[in-house]
Amino acid sequence: MTDKTDLSQIIASKNDNPLILSPENLQSQEDVELERKLRELKFKQELRKDWILFIVRDVVIFPAAILFIFAVSGYSLFLHIHG
Repeated sequence: MTDKTDLSQIIASKNDNPLILSPENLQSQEDVELERKLRELKFKQELRKDWILFIVRDVVIFPAAILFIFAVSGYSLFLHIHG
């Protein structure tokens, strides 16, 4: 088996002046988990918003516009026939 080394240690020790990694920059496991949950909630919120916009626009407004056009066309045709 090959030796496994920490990639951050290799990167940090490449230069003559080794990189100093401060512990405050490293996220704890709890922070990573909370951030993942926050991303999931944002994704679900965006998905919900997209579905609401789809329903309002494509299920309500579009058919209402079509019915309005048919009603106006029918009324206009009725006036021309009986006018």
